[in-house]
Amino acid sequence: MIDRSDAESAIYRTAVAAFSYYADKHIDEPGYTIDEDLDWCTQPLRGLPEEVQRRLRDEIRALITDPARDRQPFIRDVIDLSDA
Repeated sequence: MIDRSDAESAIYRTAVAAFSYYADKHIDEPGYTIDEDLDWCTQPLRGLPEEVQRRLRDEIRALITDPARDRQPFIRDVIDLSDA
């Protein structure tokens, strides 16, 4: 379990990363990799088991890179992992 504030922080960070991502970002920002966004987004989730963190990291990657992806299942999953 994680705190509700950590869950909300991960959701917020994922939204910001998805909003600011574009395919050529690494060209405009030399040295940028999506991994730095993933690290930032998943930092509040570090209290979860590694298997869960890996699954969420994969989901966050998809949410960042695919603007059409449905975000509601991710939001529900993260909130369900909190002590809300």
